[in-house]
Amino acid sequence: MKKFGFGRLASMMTFAVTAVATVAALSGCGPKAFTKGEYDDVERENNMNDLWSETDMQKVVADLVKGLTSHNSIANARKPPIVMVTKLQNKTNEHIDTQNIMDMVRVELSRGGKVAFVDKEAREDVAEEYNYQNSGMVSDTTKKGPGGQIGADYIINGRIDSNVQEVGKNKSVYYKVTLNLTNLRTNIVEWTDYKQIRKTYKKRSVGL
Repeated sequence: MKKFGFGRLASMMTFAVTAVATVAALSGCGPKAFTKGEYDDVERENNMNDLWSETDMQKVVADLVKGLTSHNSIANARKPPIVMVTKLQNKTNEHIDTQNIMDMVRVELSRGGKVAFVDKEAREDVAEEYNYQNSGMVSDTTKKGPGGQIGADYIINGRIDSNVQEVGKNKSVYYKVTLNLTNLRTNIVEWTDYKQIRKTYKKRSVGL
């Protein structure tokens, strides 16, 4: 049997330890995947980072829609006004899905049944369908065409602003979302309001 010398054995042990350490280091530094998930309560506050979150959107929309539906223009209207929800300008430095915010505004307004809506985004689809229905493929008694749409009474638009302050390990993020209800006949802003949110954070040490 061939015998190993002490020096060769020590060298092999050193190599093995080094290999294990290298593998451990590589596995520790590599990207980590989220491999297990579970359903969460969407109403629970979510402030996992210092960016705009769905919780911010829920709070803002709930308060602004409540104020809008209680205003005289809607609350005391003899019939549900026709409303078009348009754009929310993003004046922050973040990439915020403002269409998502305005979609939630429209849905929350529709739940109360106090307003009806026309859909600006559907206009191209409607025009295309008019062309098809007037192509001879649809019966005269059921086809639709230009001239029968209802015009909006109001437009809802607005903007979102933010202010970020950072001093040492402390950071403050402030948002203000403003909505306007504009009368299309007179161009008068009949209702406007804003909702403010401020969140504070502390910087953690790396690895904690």
